[in-house]
Amino acid sequence: MNCDEFAELVTAFLDDALDSSSRPLFLDHMAVCGGCAGYYGRFTATITALGELPAPGLSPQTRSRLLTAFRETSAENSE
Repeated sequence: MNCDEFAELVTAFLDDALDSSSRPLFLDHMAVCGGCAGYYGRFTATITALGELPAPGLSPQTRSRLLTAFRETSAENSE
């Protein structure tokens, strides 16, 4: 496996979606290639950091419009 192939397979590896022949090649490459091991580390660190971000809230205007739409839909469905 080369570095380009490794980079293409990182997300499949993280999703546990690599086939049984690709997984050992992926792990072997990461064990011998410092650049790809670093890439993998940065990739997983980014995922972890993004997972810790708070979910964005709705603006008051958007919240009001959504509630109005839900109420209108609910009223239409109950008639």
